[in-house]
Amino acid sequence: MTVLGARDLNRATLARQYLLDRTTTPVKETVAHLCSLQAQEPQEPFTGLWSRLYAFTPDRLDRALTDRQVVRTHLMRRTVHLVTDDDALAWRARHDTMLRQRVLATYRRELADVDLDALAAAGRAVMADRRPRTMAELVDAVQGGRPGPPRRALGELLVAGLVPMAQLPPRGLWQTKGGVRNLPLATWLGRDVAPLPDEGDEGHGGDQGHEDPVGQQLVRRYLAAYGPAATADIRAWSGVAGLPAAVRALRDELVTFRDERGRVLLDLPDAPRPSPDTPAPVRFLPAFDNAILGYQDRGRIIDDAHLGLSVAGLRAVLVDGRVAATWTTDGRRLLVAPLRSLSAPEQEAVREEGHDLAVFLDRGIDRVDITAVRTAIG
Repeated sequence: MTVLGARDLNRATLARQYLLDRTTTPVKETVAHLCSLQAQEPQEPFTGLWSRLYAFTPDRLDRALTDRQVVRTHLMRRTVHLVTDDDALAWRARHDTMLRQRVLATYRRELADVDLDALAAAGRAVMADRRPRTMAELVDAVQGGRPGPPRRALGELLVAGLVPMAQLPPRGLWQTKGGVRNLPLATWLGRDVAPLPDEGDEGHGGDQGHEDPVGQQLVRRYLAAYGPAATADIRAWSGVAGLPAAVRALRDELVTFRDERGRVLLDLPDAPRPSPDTPAPVRFLPAFDNAILGYQDRGRIIDDAHLGLSVAGLRAVLVDGRVAATWTTDGRRLLVAPLRSLSAPEQEAVREEGHDLAVFLDRGIDRVDITAVRTAIG
């Protein structure tokens, strides 16, 4: 079995994430290819798309949101993601069990005695009037002044775990501040969430992988955007535990490799796997970008010493395809903090890309400063 080194995997990831070469693909199709963009910080996806799309302008994502082609919703790992309308409706039911379990695990004591079916029915009944509500307004309407579990716990269970919700614009629009207003996905998109065909492993699919078409689609789509990857990577990205049967059902159509740790990696036969010597341009990534977070083993793109930045909300700079710095803005400056010494040509490339990013951000930034090397972020 062919062994793929970290650099092989790095270049494959960059190619599939549109980080080797920007693409002219429309916004909706790009979000579909990437399977989603993590979006709990509403402005971050704009930078993620700017780094991937040729001549991207913010109004393109704004239009996709207001035209309901792309939607903000809780999905992978119980995190708010930007997902296409089609994927939100097709994938939500496959994530239902995981979403409920994660909320219940977070608020185990507070929600111990809640009747989930009754609460879900009450939430749907309240939202049947098609009026967008904040989480607090939804909790108030469901409780009707009666005592109950803590409002935060009840609200998160309703909007993330029980009633599939969309977060409506202006939340997530360019340089726009807006609180979260929720509406059921089916109401916002005018179509129902697709039901799953049968019950099984983790409530869905079970050992009948051939009866889990949604799980198989998730595996194929993940590999197209993130492969080659191990089954542990697929689970870490999705948060869904019940995909091994779907993987088994697909094994005959997949190719396999090993990484340097000996893990079996799966991939689509015709997916791009560029030469490890392929040049990789500097790229600025937003906070919580799935090019980093989309794996259980993130060693293909970030050193172990700096894994903490990927979950701490720090923005990353890729140099030669790997996380080599963090970045932020400070008044009229874009600040780059290297995680290792950068050569003079690397610093020049970082400044050039940083200046282009500053123009895109349109915040009066007039210089890019490279600071001293940071210590490890663990």
